[in-house]
Amino acid sequence: MTFQLGSALLDACVLAIVDKEDAYGYSLTQQIQSVMDISESTLYPVLRRLQKANCLTTYDQPYQGRNRRYYQITDQGRIRLLELLKEWQKYKEMVDCVLIGGKYDE
Repeated sequence: MTFQLGSALLDACVLAIVDKEDAYGYSLTQQIQSVMDISESTLYPVLRRLQKANCLTTYDQPYQGRNRRYYQITDQGRIRLLELLKEWQKYKEMVDCVLIGGKYDE
């Protein structure tokens, strides 16, 4: 994708994925890479930031003799996700008006 993606959109994508089911870092990266270019090294600071904001919690689960760290959304994370989805919808409508034509009504 050629458009620059900001941290808010990345936060929304991560929160939306873990809202559906708990996920570990590599699986999150793979799911997000299906819609935007992102590396694991970019994703982990996002996960830490969301944890610090109490939007995500973690737990470890054994997998093939090793522990895999899973991320789980919190109630605060669900509230933040709803806020981000509202902001995304408004932003998308405004951009569509510019690209497609018309007037944006607030």
